[in-house]
Amino acid sequence: MEPSPSGEEGKGSGRFCASEHQHARYNPLRDDWVLVSAHRVKRPWQGQLEKPSPEDVPRWDPNNPLCPGATRANGEVNPQYEGTFVFPNDFPALQPDAPEPGDSDHPLFRAAAARGVCKVMCFHPWSDVTLPLMSLAEIRAVIDAWAELVADLGASYPWVQIFENKGAMMGCSNPHPHCQVWASSFLPNEARLEDRTQQQHLSQHGVPMLLEYAEQEAHRKERLVVENRDWLVVVPYWATWPYQTLLLPRRHVCRLQELHEGERDSLASIMKRLLIKYDNLFEVSFPYSMGWHGAPTGSYLEEDCRHWQLHAHYYPPLLRSATVRKFMVGYEMLAQAQRDLTPEQAAERLRSVPEVHYKQRAEEMP
Repeated sequence: MEPSPSGEEGKGSGRFCASEHQHARYNPLRDDWVLVSAHRVKRPWQGQLEKPSPEDVPRWDPNNPLCPGATRANGEVNPQYEGTFVFPNDFPALQPDAPEPGDSDHPLFRAAAARGVCKVMCFHPWSDVTLPLMSLAEIRAVIDAWAELVADLGASYPWVQIFENKGAMMGCSNPHPHCQVWASSFLPNEARLEDRTQQQHLSQHGVPMLLEYAEQEAHRKERLVVENRDWLVVVPYWATWPYQTLLLPRRHVCRLQELHEGERDSLASIMKRLLIKYDNLFEVSFPYSMGWHGAPTGSYLEEDCRHWQLHAHYYPPLLRSATVRKFMVGYEMLAQAQRDLTPEQAAERLRSVPEVHYKQRAEEMP
């Protein structure tokens, strides 16, 4: 974001208030800016209303290809699994044996090889639970499976992307609790961008960017949502989505598989606390896309990656209620990202939400 030429912008008058006056915030992790226009959240909403996720999902459905014992599209029958279950994606976006594209005849028409593997990981045998409703031991098993997948696939591939799309609003076609894991022969755009910005920050400041950022946010508190001895969750200063959060370790750690036993236990705890708060905010199974970013793997395992800090992004779309979402269209697509409430307001709202799940509170009522 460049300053305007002399004479084309005014300094404005009065005292600046972030919750009342539009301003831009810099995202050092992406090297871009977001426009914060908190006053816009006051406007009346006459747009699209979303349909909340169904609350009456059957625990087991023989026609659901993710359920234990069900038959998938390729004819394979799932085992009667009782914990996590990992299997190859029946419709993978990446395959290990794709041929090389031909040479380009012009610099404007370039192609490159893209190979990899795609896996699906079920979190739990029941379709009517989600991570915030699972026990700490069950969430810990998910974390262990994630770390094992990154280590196994990362032995061959430079990038292993774990991601969960939760809810139909985020394009999830199956309510059964699950995530996907894509390992690629190349560094995707977001990974290359974060590699560059974190490397530049370490070079210029002598400390990993997100390690320094976590220390700053732990001290400032205003964007803190939850924390424990090993982890903290913040609505980042540069957040784009209304209730976007960033999950960060307190110590310097580059990859999931490097977490020790205690950190995995405390990670399960803070994930559960965050996701309960999400669900309780509008008393709905809160939709989001989330994913882990850590240092590249494959050949990068032999390189110096200390500029990296492990972290997880959570991108939820809901803005005002269970039925009103934030749309990234128009200005956001053609100019730059824009948000309708400050990160500090979002963090305060999440902090104030109870840490007992609304479904469990209802069950406890006489």
